[in-house]
Amino acid sequence: MMDRNADAPWSKFDPEAYVDANYRSPLEVDLLIVRLMRDYFGTCFADGDRRPGRGVDVGAGANLYPALSMLPWCEKVLLLEYAQPNVEYLEKQASPAGFDTVWDPFWDQLREHPAYAAVEPRGRFGEIVRVERANLLDLDGQRRWDIGTMFFVADSMSECPDEFRRGVTCFMGALNEGAPFATAFMKESVGYQVGDHRYPAYRVNEERVRESLADWADDLEIHDLHHMVREGHEGIILALGRRNSAIADT
Repeated sequence: MMDRNADAPWSKFDPEAYVDANYRSPLEVDLLIVRLMRDYFGTCFADGDRRPGRGVDVGAGANLYPALSMLPWCEKVLLLEYAQPNVEYLEKQASPAGFDTVWDPFWDQLREHPAYAAVEPRGRFGEIVRVERANLLDLDGQRRWDIGTMFFVADSMSECPDEFRRGVTCFMGALNEGAPFATAFMKESVGYQVGDHRYPAYRVNEERVRESLADWADDLEIHDLHHMVREGHEGIILALGRRNSAIADT
């Protein structure tokens, strides 16, 4: 029997354990992802005609670098997260005290681009970021954002193919036409451990990722990154692109 999103112990998710295991000592693959996002978003906004818009990180979890990648391009950034412990973690990171220094190495990669170098990240993060508890699968397509990220969410919340596809559809349906986006997936993941609890995953590869996004995206780039960060997966897939004019069916 497949574990569905509702079956996972989200209320017991340990964000500190997750950060310690994945980000406190930066992994080369994450730094590479940050550089690829930085360069892609920088290209998307290079014409200077786009005014700062609204950004969203869907299923933000205990990971700040997707939100940091949107700072120069947004007047507001919303972090949507379902697990209450992660909501509390994110609210602390967005407080006036400023985010944890664990995220500084990721900003160091971003600020190699002039648009990021012009931003004071802690002040800006606290000023424009807010956190909301929400389930990706409940997004109805009525709220729309101008740039978006979704990292290790649609594939890391359920074993069910229908929930994976709906997760991608709900994310893409939340973006305005032309909105740049970045999504990341654990390749061929069989699930993952955080602290004392096990969480489900849907096994994806480059072909499945491309198929899930193709109807929604223009200029789609798929980066199949052959980096192993733990047991039980075969790499990481990063997808970059722009939301096309397809009508969301959420």
